[in-house]
Amino acid sequence: MLPAQLLQAPEVHAFNPPRRILMGPGPSDVYPQVLAAQARPTVGHLDPLFVGMMDELKRLIQYAFQTSNEMTLAVSAPGSAGMEACFVNLVEPGEKVIVCRNGVFGERMRQNVERVGAVAVVVDNDWGTPVDPEAVEAALRAHPDAKFLAFVHAETSTGALSDAKTLCGLAREHGCLSIVDAVTSLGGVELRVDDWGIDAIYSGSQKCLSCVPGLSPLSFSPAAVAKLRSRKTQVQSWFLDQSLVMGYWGSDMGAKRSYHHTAPVNALYALHESLRLLALEGLQQAWQRHAEMHSVLRQGLERLGLEFVVEEAARLPQLNAVYIPAGVDDALVRQRLLNDYNLEIGAGLGALAGKAWRIGLMGYGARRENISLCLRALEEVLG
Repeated sequence: MLPAQLLQAPEVHAFNPPRRILMGPGPSDVYPQVLAAQARPTVGHLDPLFVGMMDELKRLIQYAFQTSNEMTLAVSAPGSAGMEACFVNLVEPGEKVIVCRNGVFGERMRQNVERVGAVAVVVDNDWGTPVDPEAVEAALRAHPDAKFLAFVHAETSTGALSDAKTLCGLAREHGCLSIVDAVTSLGGVELRVDDWGIDAIYSGSQKCLSCVPGLSPLSFSPAAVAKLRSRKTQVQSWFLDQSLVMGYWGSDMGAKRSYHHTAPVNALYALHESLRLLALEGLQQAWQRHAEMHSVLRQGLERLGLEFVVEEAARLPQLNAVYIPAGVDDALVRQRLLNDYNLEIGAGLGALAGKAWRIGLMGYGARRENISLCLRALEEVLG
């Protein structure tokens, strides 16, 4: 029997957001072609045409990561779920993980380790500095029973870039598998999964890929897959269990797919299009474009008297953290940029909260017109 009264339907209008220029730490400006791709007709997630698109998407993710790993796919959730997928699938209770912490996202790795019942051995580095390979090597020697080395390639909270090639080499020398956060690095700086020997890596769709938020490209090496298959305990998360998910993504191109979950069909259209555009531009050309646009932005910010948090040798081109000048109201400046210029820059996180701004130059957003607007707006607001 229906209730006597129903709640009154709310009176709301269709949501039509303004056109913002997104120059924060993410999401970034989305390519117009990607937005258009997401608006295409929805088909079933087991439709043969959609399965064919998934095969292409897998090849595009392999290209972006520079890997031939068979277990390469897009997790149907944001980069934080990609991170969790790596830890819950690979790390078992009681195992020891060397975790490098030089910002917010290294700390999130530590929390993931402890949530799966493993032991985190933390290697701390100052905020704004890259992970120190010597400190990592010392930790690996002090803990020969460690099974994993986990670190953030591009620390979004500070704009620091760590030497993934060297760190993964150390992991291999000491018999560890590497788990790498590439949420902000994929598509923006050099990243070579196979050449550098990365075992498990995850990223996000909303940074340098300039796609809509909500997907996490992920790849496991054969050694990582072997670790997953030899687990003594069940993967904690049913949804993120990659041994189940691969039944949907398929180990062979064109293979029959088993139902696991209803994939975000239109979001995957968008990721397919963004990676297609990356392939058209070329990875090396994309890396170079980000470096060139960073140089233009850097010169302008320095003319305004703003100082970078990270030394130039370890500085991310796509995520520029600068100290807020003394006496300047952080929140007021960002509010004026948003209200008067439709321009978003990011606040500081953690130890840099209230002390720094984070200015993104990611993917489609790494353009001269965006830089010109940002510099002009900052000059006028800072007065």
